[in-house]
Amino acid sequence: MVRLVALIISIVLQIIAASIALSFIKLTKYRLSWILISLSFALMAVRKIIQLFEIFRGTPSYTWQMIDEWTGVLVSIMIIAGVILIREIFYSLKKAEIDRARTERRVLNAIINTEENERRRFANDLHDGLGPLLSTVKMSISSLNDKIKDPVGIEILNNTNYLVNEALSTIKDVSNNLSPHVLSNFGLTSAISAFTTKISQNKVVEIDFKSNMENQRMENDKEVVIYRAVCELINNSIRHSGASRIDIELNKHEKFVTLQYYDNGRGFDTSNLNKEDNKGMGLSNIETRVKSVEGVFILESSDGKGTTALIKVIDEDS
Repeated sequence: MVRLVALIISIVLQIIAASIALSFIKLTKYRLSWILISLSFALMAVRKIIQLFEIFRGTPSYTWQMIDEWTGVLVSIMIIAGVILIREIFYSLKKAEIDRARTERRVLNAIINTEENERRRFANDLHDGLGPLLSTVKMSISSLNDKIKDPVGIEILNNTNYLVNEALSTIKDVSNNLSPHVLSNFGLTSAISAFTTKISQNKVVEIDFKSNMENQRMENDKEVVIYRAVCELINNSIRHSGASRIDIELNKHEKFVTLQYYDNGRGFDTSNLNKEDNKGMGLSNIETRVKSVEGVFILESSDGKGTTALIKVIDEDS
């Protein structure tokens, strides 16, 4: 009786398994491997039904026993063939995942390139459009120096000249921040060096930058991604960590370029990054941008121990 109940339960479960497997055939685009495995589930249920029939029949039948045994052989062959052929499904899934990742990278690259092109266009508009106008105003003001003798007028003239100079300087800084000409003309090392030197002059934080890539260039999109990442990391250190010192190393090792970043600030709990990182470009966006050029971004920090970051990309120009 116990064997009969177990056999009936086994038949029900195998019929359910066979039904589910057969329903997935369409999803697998009728691949032979899944068809064989699904049919093997169905045949296993048939074997159990034969065994149930033999129990009710009472006397074993040689013919039905042979049918049962050869059905078992057929099931084994189908399972082996299905398992061998099912690799095709896994390869297809892997290929689909690779294609999806490549598509995501292409989309991200397109977004980044569009953003950089807009930054460059806007920077050129400021530099080539508004800059000459203010320069003309400055020349006009300078031509009044010999014509105004009144002390109050001279003071107003000098103040106006000062404000125009400040406006020209601001336009230059904004234009350079939007699209650093040093980066496009002289490369990543020179751009980072110029940026860190400018920050250090403000006496807010001491920055030590070292590199073995003097006069070496990378692909433009990778240079832009690393440069923007460095700017954001420095900005975060100044605004949020209270760091007094930052160390940056940009080095090339055979086919890889690595940027190592460290500040001695207060640090933070990286588990809260997704909750708090919503300012500016953000650390999460750095990771996204680095991934868009098939790079790696690793960030480590803890309360009271500063922040360390590593960016690693392949330099295909090597």
